[in-house]
Amino acid sequence: MGQYEDTAAWADIIPIPQDDGGPNALATIAYTDEYSEAMSYLRAVMAKDEKSERVLGLTEHIVSMNPAHYTVWLYRADVLRALNYDPVKELEWLNEISLKHLKNYQIWHHRQTIMSQFSTLPPHELSFLTRMLAKDAKNYHVWSYRQWLVAHFSLWSTSPSSTELDFVEHLLLVDLRNNSAWNHRWFVVFGNPAHTSVPVETSQREIDFAKSKIRAAPQNQSPWNYLKGVLRKSGPGMGALGSFAEEFAGEGMEVRSSHALDFLAELWSQGGEEEKRKAERALGLLADTYDPIRKNYWDYRKRLLAAGQA
Repeated sequence: MGQYEDTAAWADIIPIPQDDGGPNALATIAYTDEYSEAMSYLRAVMAKDEKSERVLGLTEHIVSMNPAHYTVWLYRADVLRALNYDPVKELEWLNEISLKHLKNYQIWHHRQTIMSQFSTLPPHELSFLTRMLAKDAKNYHVWSYRQWLVAHFSLWSTSPSSTELDFVEHLLLVDLRNNSAWNHRWFVVFGNPAHTSVPVETSQREIDFAKSKIRAAPQNQSPWNYLKGVLRKSGPGMGALGSFAEEFAGEGMEVRSSHALDFLAELWSQGGEEEKRKAERALGLLADTYDPIRKNYWDYRKRLLAAGQA
């Protein structure tokens, strides 16, 4: 006998079992009896469009067995809306589920649905995300959701004292190779669609920030990419940072960073004939010595340079 079949509260529901294609189905899924029964009752209440407290309990039970069942999550959200359920309580329940299933997409989509009901950011939301990222600092679902929070609640900031920038800087102190944190910093500083231009002081601050992280770990690609992005977005151009890059890969000196060599190759490719020859030598060094695993890519860049397309 099943959990729901033996409960008086569910006596009015006739369960709808899954139809796998008749008695001789080719490949039925070996669900547990507990899961099969719960889903049979969910099909029945969905067919009746029932939205009640008992249905919430049923969806919670199914989520505990299969947290990736998106249909259950969608119906739960409908039930919550119909019952005018307290979104704070739902977030508290979600916190427990999220900490158990770190890489579950459906949980974060549901959280976004619930969070959309708030007009201001709940006070404990960012601290919960800090707990999540402490378990996995590069969790794609958490970072995507945090970017949505920034956009939804207008947490953009060009101020160095903003909560988001403080948080990112802390993560980069722990691991300056955290490319997810670099990506979030870019989003917070430069992602606001309402800003058509970036203040000069903001660009310079971001350039200085990237340079400081490069000096700490010259072979870390993330700050080099960030630096290029700032220069292309609103900075003074790559030429202004040529002498900086040469600290790590200047001609006639030890190459301390293949990324600096790449930076210089791109910069030199924009100059005259002598600089283009320097760019060709830099790309050759990358292909043959400092980054041979991407030799085909560097050779491709050399061909573009020769064709005047670099």
